[in-house]
Amino acid sequence: MTISPDSVSRSSTTLLRTIGRWSLAGLVFNSIVGSSIFGLPSVVAVRLGSASVWGWVLAAAAIGLILSCFAEVASRFDGAGGPYRYAHAAFGRLAGIEVGWLFYLVRITASATNANLFVILLGLLWPGATGPVASRIVLALLIFPLALINYRGVRGGTVISSALVVLKALPLMLFIGAGLWYLRGHGSVPTTAVVAGPGAYLDSILLLGFAYGGFEAALVPLAEARDPRRDAPFALFVALGSCAVIYALAQVVVTGTLADPASVLRPLAESARVIAGAPGAVFMTLAALISIGGYMAGTMVNVPRITWAMADSGDLPGWLAAVHPTFRTPAASLLLYAILAWTVAASGSFVTNLSLSAASRVFIYAVVCASLPVFRARDRRADPETSPARFVLPGGSLIAVLGIGVLALLASRIGVRELLLSAATLGLGLINWVWARRPSTAVS
Repeated sequence: MTISPDSVSRSSTTLLRTIGRWSLAGLVFNSIVGSSIFGLPSVVAVRLGSASVWGWVLAAAAIGLILSCFAEVASRFDGAGGPYRYAHAAFGRLAGIEVGWLFYLVRITASATNANLFVILLGLLWPGATGPVASRIVLALLIFPLALINYRGVRGGTVISSALVVLKALPLMLFIGAGLWYLRGHGSVPTTAVVAGPGAYLDSILLLGFAYGGFEAALVPLAEARDPRRDAPFALFVALGSCAVIYALAQVVVTGTLADPASVLRPLAESARVIAGAPGAVFMTLAALISIGGYMAGTMVNVPRITWAMADSGDLPGWLAAVHPTFRTPAASLLLYAILAWTVAASGSFVTNLSLSAASRVFIYAVVCASLPVFRARDRRADPETSPARFVLPGGSLIAVLGIGVLALLASRIGVRELLLSAATLGLGLINWVWARRPSTAVS
């Protein structure tokens, strides 16, 4: 079965289109910015020293190739599912199911990781939060209220997400503004010289590229966007540009205020301590908590829609496609996600997230990049099942090839353990595909 980009499915008649252009941009921003900006400046400083800001810039350019492919492909679709739907339409049911499984497991584990980091950071302000019972209560208070808000309507979920975008971005901008003002008056501290060769830059780009990842999650709930084919490209580019500026300037402040940023675990908090003393460190710890809260609010809107879209297309059990009769939200999929996110976080199994995320994102991104020339070829054949792109990427086929080349470099860094985890996930997807092909689930 192939999903037509412009086909009318239940997604267009049972979910409410209430997500506007700027709300969608906020969802993309929330999907990108989680906890990485509060820790990665130390990691990149190890490799590039005072030139580490260029690592962020080059990584944004590299991920921009991939994001640009997503922008054109997304502008063909108005239904839910994001990468799952694109792979399904371009390469068939098996590819769609495999991408759906990889996507869902990555987002569950990523959400659990951020939730656990929330508890760890809260423990710096309230040590009792990290206890075995208290931590589970904190996790529940973080996850389930967001689930309840989204259960009662996507508008409430996007309002919370948009509000947390402001609360997330404002402290970062205050940190950057105060830091640049401090550097203007005090100058940059001397740092240990780092001779960065091409290999160091490549490693940094590969590492920081994942700090810009996650944007694909915000494309999943497009069945509830007002004008998704027009707004998705806008939201993607606005969010990437905003993140690139924030990430790069935060790195400038960190390397300018800390003599040895590589030696600290919380570089933004320690840099804020230099600028404003102990209150500055507390302020940035609170900012990190808000940032993670915003990330969780975004995932609560995005992730449940993947299982809903898969069930709506007959690729998962039908009960996951249930829509609340009053609130018009994917109630069953939403509650399942909330329970799984809490369970994985409470069990501590989130430690597998980084390895799973690295391998899985490479596969997902490569499939979507490869779909761009496939859809263009169908345009040339005037395929009636292919909707025209509302955003046409200049040199799109070449950029898709370059994006796949970047992903090939990323794949070269994947270890055996990561490959085994991805293979296991793909195996589950294959079993799902066999089940979905039963006559009772076939969809024409």
